[in-house]
Amino acid sequence: MTMATRKKIAGMHSVDTNGRSKHPASTPSWVLPLVTILVVLVALELATRFHLLGHDFPTVSAVGVQLYEQIRDPSMWHQLLRTLLAWILGFVIAAVVATPLGSLIALNRFLDSSTRLIVDFLRPIPPVAVLPLAVLLFGTQLKMTVIIVAFSAFWPILFQTIYGVHDVDPLKLDTASVFGLGRIDTYRRVVLPSATPYMATGFRLAATIALVVTIATELIVGTSGLGYQINQVRYAGDTAGMYALILITGAIGSLVSWLLIGFERRTLHWHASYRRG
Repeated sequence: MTMATRKKIAGMHSVDTNGRSKHPASTPSWVLPLVTILVVLVALELATRFHLLGHDFPTVSAVGVQLYEQIRDPSMWHQLLRTLLAWILGFVIAAVVATPLGSLIALNRFLDSSTRLIVDFLRPIPPVAVLPLAVLLFGTQLKMTVIIVAFSAFWPILFQTIYGVHDVDPLKLDTASVFGLGRIDTYRRVVLPSATPYMATGFRLAATIALVVTIATELIVGTSGLGYQINQVRYAGDTAGMYALILITGAIGSLVSWLLIGFERRTLHWHASYRRG
């Protein structure tokens, strides 16, 4: 090893007075995203103040003031609870129905072949497209919103469950058969652990889609919730308040996604796809 190489290595790992090596300080991972957000906010503030984006966009500072006012407003929290109630009920109904149904379809060749066309036909239908029919059948109350949300969350969970069960290693199934495991034990010990990561992805996608559909249904139909609150503020001409409520809905979506990802990492830490290097 040459002297230049030794000096380079020594510079990478300095030593303190006690003889312990010191690694160079690294920047925390949250610093760069935070700086980027601040730069974007400053740029938007300047662009709106000089009317570079037109006269319809409020300044960032005005949206921030309205955001503070909305957080202090009890009616906003009431509407938020209504949105969360519809979202949770619809999501739970979809998960309870789609998970066992998807497993049953994937494990039965006859059901898998006979329902494939139906699943492929119904899955791409936008939930908003069935809104008129849902309003006609169930009215404009909470029940209608829950049904639309359940319909939107049902398909990602069902599809991911079917795909996860199909992706189980056949060698594992043969091994379970050799050891004399019954269908229930094979599903519980072999199929379910292998398919759980796919199901978890379906739950996360369904939760995000369900939240978007909840807000969209409230916006279009006028049922109570954050979507209804956004419409009321928009009709009143309070553009800054409208954007403040939109930011609140975005924050809820980010929080839901972050919580689900954290839950997956904790509960599926044993799976290879969730292990940290």
